[in-house]
Amino acid sequence: MYRASDETIAHLIAAGESYRCEFKSDFSSKGDGKEKICRTICAFANDLNGNEEFGVIALGVNDDGSPSGLTIDDELEQKVLSIRGEGKILPFPSFVTVRRQHLGQAILCIEIQPSISTPVKFDQRIWVRPGNVTHQANAEEERRLNEKRRNKDQPDDAQVLEGFHIHDLNLDYFKNQYVVQAFAPDVLQANGRTQEERLASTKMAGQGRDGVLYPTVLGMLCLGLSPADAVPGAYVQFVRFAGDDETSPVLDQQEIHGNVADVIQSTEAKFNAHNQIPIDFTSQDREQRFSQYPKVAFQQLFRNAVMHRSYFGSNAPIRVYWFNDRIRITNPGGPFGMGLEEFGQPYAVGYRNPNLAGALKDLGFVQRFGAGIGLARSELLSNGNPPLELDPSANYVSMTMRKRA
Repeated sequence: MYRASDETIAHLIAAGESYRCEFKSDFSSKGDGKEKICRTICAFANDLNGNEEFGVIALGVNDDGSPSGLTIDDELEQKVLSIRGEGKILPFPSFVTVRRQHLGQAILCIEIQPSISTPVKFDQRIWVRPGNVTHQANAEEERRLNEKRRNKDQPDDAQVLEGFHIHDLNLDYFKNQYVVQAFAPDVLQANGRTQEERLASTKMAGQGRDGVLYPTVLGMLCLGLSPADAVPGAYVQFVRFAGDDETSPVLDQQEIHGNVADVIQSTEAKFNAHNQIPIDFTSQDREQRFSQYPKVAFQQLFRNAVMHRSYFGSNAPIRVYWFNDRIRITNPGGPFGMGLEEFGQPYAVGYRNPNLAGALKDLGFVQRFGAGIGLARSELLSNGNPPLELDPSANYVSMTMRKRA
């Protein structure tokens, strides 16, 4: 990941606060200190001026440029890095934290790269920094952010699908349900934003080479009337086998189609229907109920598969195969932005589909980022299941839950 030189950072700080530099004397979860930092991260990522230059928040520097004496340690750095998992900045931009020296004292620099997928939102609002002050974007600034995206630089989920039309999207669902969850009330009440502009702002649509607005991959996944027409692998194959391998008789099978919310809800309903709860009796004759598999563990692993699968590299669906002794969830596309040996580690977080991740957060299917596998492991342990088994490769990720004994 890009890291600026000491000389570049020193020059930016010496020049004072600007559209690329912000001073913060401390980092506090109380009040609005942390919130202001998040707004500024969002604003630097949006790069309204279009200079394609990183921005820096100098943490531990007073407004007049003097060191504040803030203690720079691992705890502070972890607090800053934890912003990644909160899911309030969407899609999450690229940034690093670097400890540096300023006038003989330690400071912590948060260095933010311009996003390739603007506009970036914090707390359901778009923030920009045209000068030395961060403010909420107005309608014209939001339009500029929509227009500055370039398809060739976009992640897969933001690619424009010129072979489809805006009317291939469920526009009533977008207007009456999705935008209510994706935007803050004051943004929705503001005048000057058409439905087309909101489709562009949420990455559900984008301009084609002819300047016409078309659905994106994200738009078809979230709003498409028939998503698999545009993204052939955008469905789930659920199979319940009577035995321990794929040659066993099939008890139940279904191809689950629809927008991403329908697919998640229908698949999880299918899981709940098959997840029988045996009854055990303790020595005190008190009834205890344990499911074969913990519901939360399945939710976390399945939603992780939906979020991180490759929608361009393979036409295969996500496969949920339920055997007598285990459930295996397989999604196309290997781990993104990390090595195979890093997959499943707490520090390893990569987003092949950053806009889809944001949409799942808006829809309420994701609360925090980077915690799903860890939470699934914890739930399996609490329920008495064997440990989670991970089998990542260059072309797929397979996750297996073993049945509770």
